Amino acid sequence: MAIHQDLLGGPPPTHLPDDPEPRELLANGTAPSDVAAKYPASSLAWAQLADEAFENGRVVESYAYARTGYHRGLDALRRAGWKGHGPVPWDHEPNRGFLRALHALARAAQSIGEQEEYERCSSFLRDSSPAAADTLG
Repeated sequence: MAIHQDLLGGPPPTHLPDDPEPRELLANGTAPSDVAAKYPASSLAWAQLADEAFENGRVVESYAYARTGYHRGLDALRRAGWKGHGPVPWDHEPNRGFLRALHALARAAQSIGEQEEYERCSSFLRDSSPAAADTLG
């Protein structure tokens, strides 16, 4: 993976450490609720719970799951040296759980009429990773 220097003096990209166990369990069909129970710090498990709830019309549950994944991701980003802004690249797979939770939070917030939170989360997603914003919609 190439490390790029920002010539404009912005913060460097944040790359969360890899935690393959939850990702592998989810990929192999383990229920996201079981993965979240075993790995509660996994933003990816919470994001998948949020997606499932949203797809099944349980928007308030989706919001709660997404918020949990978002906050667990913020904790991980801070431990990785993130200072509250700067790139969180989508192409670094361990970042995807946080980015998916952030997207799910924006989506659920919009669905329950929390326009300010929707706008804040949508902007945060696009500022953190334009590729994630484009990929996730």
